[in-house]
Amino acid sequence: MTSMEAESVTTILCTSKQTRFNIGVPNYRELDIEGLSITVTSVASSKGGGSSKASKGKARSEGTEVLDNTTLRLKAGQRYALVGRNGSGKSTLLKAIAQKLIPGIPEETRVVILQQTDAGDVNTDVDPDQLASHPSAAGNRSVLEEVIERATARHEAQRELDGLTRYKDLSQAVESTNPFDAIRSLRRIRRERLQKDLFLKAKDAKLRSGARGMQARKALIAAEKTVTEFDAIYVQKDNEISPETLAKETSEAAELLADLQLQIEPSKIAEIEAHAKKLLTGLGFSESTMLKPVSSLSGGWRMRTALASALLQETDILILDEPTNFLDLLGILWLQRYLTTLGESADTPTLILVSHDRDFISLCTDLLILKAKGITYFHGDLPTYEEAQGEKKIYLTKMKEAQDKQKDHIQQTIQKNMREGKAKDDQNKIRQAKSRQKKLDDRWGLEVSAKGGRFKLNRDLVGYHLTSRTEIEIPQDERPVQFVLPEPPDLRFPGALISLDKTSFRYPRDAKSKTVPPLVLQDVTLSVHMGDRIGIVGLNGGGKSTLIKLLVGETKPTSGTLNLHPRVKIGYYSQHAVEKLQEIGVSDPDLTALELLSREMATSEKDEGRVRALLSSIGLSGRVVSDVPIRKLSGGQLVRLEMARILWTCPHCLILDEATTHLDYETVAAMREALRAWPGAVVVVSHDRWFVHGVVEGHVDDQGSDLSDEEEESLGGE
Repeated sequence: MTSMEAESVTTILCTSKQTRFNIGVPNYRELDIEGLSITVTSVASSKGGGSSKASKGKARSEGTEVLDNTTLRLKAGQRYALVGRNGSGKSTLLKAIAQKLIPGIPEETRVVILQQTDAGDVNTDVDPDQLASHPSAAGNRSVLEEVIERATARHEAQRELDGLTRYKDLSQAVESTNPFDAIRSLRRIRRERLQKDLFLKAKDAKLRSGARGMQARKALIAAEKTVTEFDAIYVQKDNEISPETLAKETSEAAELLADLQLQIEPSKIAEIEAHAKKLLTGLGFSESTMLKPVSSLSGGWRMRTALASALLQETDILILDEPTNFLDLLGILWLQRYLTTLGESADTPTLILVSHDRDFISLCTDLLILKAKGITYFHGDLPTYEEAQGEKKIYLTKMKEAQDKQKDHIQQTIQKNMREGKAKDDQNKIRQAKSRQKKLDDRWGLEVSAKGGRFKLNRDLVGYHLTSRTEIEIPQDERPVQFVLPEPPDLRFPGALISLDKTSFRYPRDAKSKTVPPLVLQDVTLSVHMGDRIGIVGLNGGGKSTLIKLLVGETKPTSGTLNLHPRVKIGYYSQHAVEKLQEIGVSDPDLTALELLSREMATSEKDEGRVRALLSSIGLSGRVVSDVPIRKLSGGQLVRLEMARILWTCPHCLILDEATTHLDYETVAAMREALRAWPGAVVVVSHDRWFVHGVVEGHVDDQGSDLSDEEEESLGGE
């Protein structure tokens, strides 16, 4: 058993069972880790007073257990969809894989991860050079330069750019008139490599325990000694270097220069740049946008930049956490096809995908279901899994009922024989009854194997067990996700809630520009009544947000009329709602969800129960609302909090702009059904095809998109 502690904003403790056999050359695109347990604790818990053993015990006891003695198994080249409810630990598992905190993941395995921006301090505990996510402003670097920089500097196997930098330095030193310049450059490169090797050995020593741990610590001590000895050489002055050393290291510098020259392939750099342009174009970047500084982009476009960087890198395991959050429909369709075509390459990376879009994850070949502190594997898509689980539950329920009925009959027969044997003092009958009772207790249970065949003890129940059969366990459904919408109040007199009549809109002309901006919306006529379900779809920049702002009254039309019902109440969910809540959490670090709602609604203490009831109706309850600061809430919890803020007034019309972002698929399904049954009006903007079809058209099937292959092909080609 091995373990590791990752000191950061939160502490991730990972343990796993290691094999003691030599497995030869591993396939770095595969993982097969048994006995995996992951616990998450806070820094305050892990750094409490007392001895180190006491603090570790305290951290474990106060931590949140994500996985408990489960198996993590990934096959090379497969596409996995990781599904689970918000808070089940999906992001923690992905972070543990990406940072190689799990004992058993080879250090040589190349892992690229794109993480969603769930909090304002995303990945503050992760070395930014090791992640493709959460891109920060890259100074004056253009989008194209940023993508290439992140992709080429990511792995040791892709040293072209790094080698180019060293080559320029070293070549100048070799050609210099000062003979010591070449030695200085050579020693600087060697020192960097020794420092990196020391870091890897220190990490390995933390990961290992027992005999392996002793060997790892010996290797660490040897590496520390080597670094210390080399540091003494590194700081030597020119007059302290002997002529023999000068001649020897000058020759070695020339050899290293030749080696680095082989790594520099202009054609390779050109190929990378062409591939980067192709990816950026598919994600919606124009030629002019590619040349803009990254610092001038919005958060959504920066995430697209990070996604392009992740896709550009050569990797063994590619992890994408909610990559569709900032993509329009065309971008989603393009990404879906691109990830599918990755399987056509020779060294196809293993893909782990997290997404609330059920149509999008249909590209995956397998499911990883994170549930009850374990991982369940299923070959197929999500609708097939749900159907199979339903059939399995019915099958096992019928089997258990039949066995219980048969067991009751046998039990009655045994008791009857026991009574008769005692009455007649028939010892043979008594022994026979006891023997049957023993067999009944030992051999009663599941009579089929995991594949549905006949049960064999030496194959299907290996090891020590209390009985010779496993008990029939009927899969238990998780507690259904709660999402209840309040009833809208009576309007007293009928009429349209919102009406647009031949409405047009253009943004004001810039003072420096003489040209009149084009119309964003032209002659739009729309009426929204109680009970209406309206879906607004289109490309990014097509005017969806502008139309929404007109409906909620944030902007006024350039021409035409906009009329609102005199008594209408509108609940508006902005696509930037999560970011705004994160800013509120940063400005007031101790503010909780309960305090925020109480402050905004001017409630007294006696109304706290009403606030809690509202939060509970959409899935926020207990200490999460009163003790956990907003800045520490997950993306899904922030979405629920924003929904509570707009539902407090009991609106007649809900206008939801990308409200499914950050939610798990079960919560999206619960929201879809709640909106469908709600008597008020709903206007929804979303790129989640399954969600829009369900809310607007009332589709209840879970078989994916209703778009035909021809329709999707035409969309993808636009």
